[in-house]
Amino acid sequence: MDANAHSTGHTEGAAGTGDAAGTEVVVIGGGYAGVMAANRLTAREGVQVTLVNPRPSFVHRIRLHQLVGGSDGAVVDYRDVLADGVRLVVDTVTRIDAAGRAVNLAVGGTIGYDYLVYAVGSGSADPSVPGAAEFAYPIASLEEARRLKPVLGAAAQAAPVTVVGAGPTGIETAAELAEQGRRVTLVCGGVLGPYLHDRGRRAVARRMAALDVTVLEGADARVTAVTRDAVELRDGRTLPSEVTIWTAGFGVPDLAAYSGLTTDALGRLLTDETLTSVDDVRIVAAGDSAAPSGLPPRMSCQAAMPLGARAADTVLSRIAGERPETLNTVFAGQCISLGRQRGIFQFAHKNDVALWFHVAGRPGAKLKEFVCAGVVKHLADEAREPGSYRLHRVSGGGVRQTRLRQAGIVGGPGAPAEAPATGSAA
Repeated sequence: MDANAHSTGHTEGAAGTGDAAGTEVVVIGGGYAGVMAANRLTAREGVQVTLVNPRPSFVHRIRLHQLVGGSDGAVVDYRDVLADGVRLVVDTVTRIDAAGRAVNLAVGGTIGYDYLVYAVGSGSADPSVPGAAEFAYPIASLEEARRLKPVLGAAAQAAPVTVVGAGPTGIETAAELAEQGRRVTLVCGGVLGPYLHDRGRRAVARRMAALDVTVLEGADARVTAVTRDAVELRDGRTLPSEVTIWTAGFGVPDLAAYSGLTTDALGRLLTDETLTSVDDVRIVAAGDSAAPSGLPPRMSCQAAMPLGARAADTVLSRIAGERPETLNTVFAGQCISLGRQRGIFQFAHKNDVALWFHVAGRPGAKLKEFVCAGVVKHLADEAREPGSYRLHRVSGGGVRQTRLRQAGIVGGPGAPAEAPATGSAA
């Protein structure tokens, strides 16, 4: 594949006409960022929005551990979160033809576009540990979680279960299963909850102890091999494990790189601070698959929805012939469920560094549930009233600018002053 054939560059074409009639926007990916972007794009009359997603239902990803535990299905009907004006195409994009302004589909041929929103999200990282790909069960996607659920159902209640990875997904999965009486070992490969403040970490450790979860921390608690019925650690220990669940790390689809677009080392689409691809002014990225200025925010729905809103605003600005605004990412913290009855909300500075303050126990569980329900509500509200979402505009833009300056990227790569003319992508 000739990568140069797909790199059109930040050329300063004719200014936008301000008339959106006949403007086709394709959004790849129907997760938190993609749905937010698609809904928001319908705010302008005359913009036709197509959302391409491989599944017919919205996956509420932050509930996948509940699917594994049997307390939630982790899916929402798109009719509940997607604007009526968005056309849903259930298919997979196999290649982006940036030069021809079209996407190739696995089943349905091609779809042309005037603008493209790249929101393909993230999934499980390919584990490099011997045996992990064959014998461990990742749960970063709906299909993976559904595959694991019957395996757990077939295992005896007293069967040893090992969860590898002590980020939010690993902690939540371990607690969910332990609360059901499962015999769980959580292998951290480092510290428990690396994002958490020490006080928050101690609160999580107390909850794990109350649930009889064996927590293995430290450099020696790194998995070196996985077999059908055991997990081997760096220090030579072998842990019996009838079911091994892998939650260590995330990766992104290779669609951007395969299509000849510039990406960061992980494969996220490299953009400027308006979320515009550094290769093509008509391609904008959002969510876990975006790497603005090579300094992407933490992968999370907390970042994905504001990024989706910002991506949509960038496209709408270009259609109107206006200069798009730059990214403003601020964080509130991290919330983790610790079974159905307990949880923790770890508050943070706007720059995403944990504060000493947290809310744990039953109030923490209620806050976690409020956030999970609130995510769907934000999407549904934007579907009903496009443009109503405002969290990507909260104060704190200096936080992003400070991070850019510290990285030697003063202001971030600039966007073109003029937008290309609107019209047919044919």
